[in-house]
Amino acid sequence: MKNPFLLAIFLVGALALQDTRSREEERLTFIDKRLEVVYPVIQGFKSLITLDPFKVTQTWIGSEICSYRGFHCDNPPDNKTAITVASIDFNGFQLFAPSIEGFIDQLPDLALFHANSNNFGGTVPSKIVNLKYLYELDISNNKFTGQFPTAVVGMPGLSFLDIRFNSFSGSIPPQIFGQNLDVLFINDNTFTASLPEIPGDSHILFLTLADNKFNGPLPRSILRSMTTLTEVLFLNNDFTGCIPYEIGLLKGASVIDISGNKLTGPLPLSLMCLEKVEQLNFAGNLLFGAIPDAVCMFLRENLVNFSLSDNYFTHVGPWCKILVERGVLDVRNNCIPFFPGQRSIEECAEFFVKPNYYCPHAWFHSFLPCRYSHISSSSASDFMPMVAPSP
Repeated sequence: MKNPFLLAIFLVGALALQDTRSREEERLTFIDKRLEVVYPVIQGFKSLITLDPFKVTQTWIGSEICSYRGFHCDNPPDNKTAITVASIDFNGFQLFAPSIEGFIDQLPDLALFHANSNNFGGTVPSKIVNLKYLYELDISNNKFTGQFPTAVVGMPGLSFLDIRFNSFSGSIPPQIFGQNLDVLFINDNTFTASLPEIPGDSHILFLTLADNKFNGPLPRSILRSMTTLTEVLFLNNDFTGCIPYEIGLLKGASVIDISGNKLTGPLPLSLMCLEKVEQLNFAGNLLFGAIPDAVCMFLRENLVNFSLSDNYFTHVGPWCKILVERGVLDVRNNCIPFFPGQRSIEECAEFFVKPNYYCPHAWFHSFLPCRYSHISSSSASDFMPMVAPSP
């Protein structure tokens, strides 16, 4: 603004507006000092929002913060007579703001922050580590970037972390798998590199790593440590190598999906140990050999969907044929002789002449980590699969 007269008018107007806002804030009466402290934080964030299709921020006026749409108040754990902003639920509001820094990290009593399906960008503020009551963080389906938000690593109270459908990249800190989380959803980002080996136990119940760019083998330590898992989704990555026998240690899992990767070798017999599995998906890999009939026999009562399509299996035994007939087992587009919907002889032959698909430790596929529980080694040996010759 080159005209000094116009500049002076602009500055006088800005100062007058600021003075008006200051007088308005002086007239506001808050029911608790904690609400008075967070009022300017909320108003500052409101000024950053450039898109509000549902006119949510129009309710963010005055001292009745507990009536603001998306804000919820409660008594903080350290003072049962105080009133504070305890949780925020912006799910589906489609708000647009370049950052949440200076907002979420300045609400000291925040316990839940749910902001699914908005247009928030930038990185996750490092100061959220100071939010001592935060136990649920959902920022899925936004436009966040940068590395994995390491500020959440080591937050002792955090039990729910959902950062799906963003543009996070890089590697995953191994400590997050050993944290006291119930839910860890990091799918549909652009994380790369191999998954880390982790020490100790994990308490995660629901783990979703799908639709990233993870590569390398499935970490045996993660499978070994996550015996509490109920659902695990590794689909649509670039995992290679053979399926480790430790997958049989997920005896509490009802859903396991490792489809759409580059895993090879035979199915491990340790799948027999999956006592509660209902959904089992290995479709779209490079698996081959006989489908272990013992797996079909031992899992037949609970299995609802067992997909092995788009692999290179060559043999189906009687128990597995029963599951095929029931519509439970999908073996389409494999190399099973005389079965409908299989690959061509040429395609199968081309696959089996490549030696790099074979596993370095052949005994892994027959090892039973649960041999002292519901499956005895003698009963397992009765169902040892015979590997059919290559077509």
